[in-house]
Amino acid sequence: MFNIKKFNNLNLKKKNELLYLTNIKLQKMSISNRILWAIENLPHNHIMSSSFGIQSLVSLHLINKYYKDIPVIFIDTGYLFKETYLFVDKVINKFKFNLKIFRSNLSPAWQEARYGKLWEQGISGLELYNQINKIDPMKEALKKLQAQTWFAGLRNQQSDLRASLSILNVQNNVFKFLPIIDWDDKMVQEYITENDLFVHPLYNKGYISVGDVHTTKPINKCMSEKETRFFGLKRECGLHECI
Repeated sequence: MFNIKKFNNLNLKKKNELLYLTNIKLQKMSISNRILWAIENLPHNHIMSSSFGIQSLVSLHLINKYYKDIPVIFIDTGYLFKETYLFVDKVINKFKFNLKIFRSNLSPAWQEARYGKLWEQGISGLELYNQINKIDPMKEALKKLQAQTWFAGLRNQQSDLRASLSILNVQNNVFKFLPIIDWDDKMVQEYITENDLFVHPLYNKGYISVGDVHTTKPINKCMSEKETRFFGLKRECGLHECI
């Protein structure tokens, strides 16, 4: 059983060596064995996070096969698409996930009264917006649920930051387990088809990634994927950078 205190007592070389060897082992496993290994070897409490984005049901469905009541953290910014809220309802009604919703202590109206429209204020505005609406609520979720292991559905293909991640990582004293990190789009689509899963309704309207209404655009032939989020100024919202 992995233990974060024992891990933190190792020197940097030993930490990197342990993670490297463990990830080599995990890379050779089937997806089911990866998840079972994490459940058996990584410390409780376990949690999972989901944005309920375009292909988010894949990782949710996979984990739920082996861990029925794992708390699923959903960060509600108050600025999500109507379609996202309805998608969450549809998913929860069908699969009965153990949903835990967290949000900022400041309502959207209060934020705008105090700061204006932060998403219109360049990088510094976006960073403050993400801190208030995403990073701080996620920190509160991890603290309240006393999380020691965090499951998430990130994939290497999704961004430069995610390209550098492995299956097992450590982020701010929490083990972070990314079972489908090395899956490509074809593998994801095959899993969706094989398990008859539904995708976010905005996928059919040209959205390849879905966040808040004011910082998400559908893709077109003149845009890069990066330009579909945060006006092309950044790709990550901060949850997987700062927590």
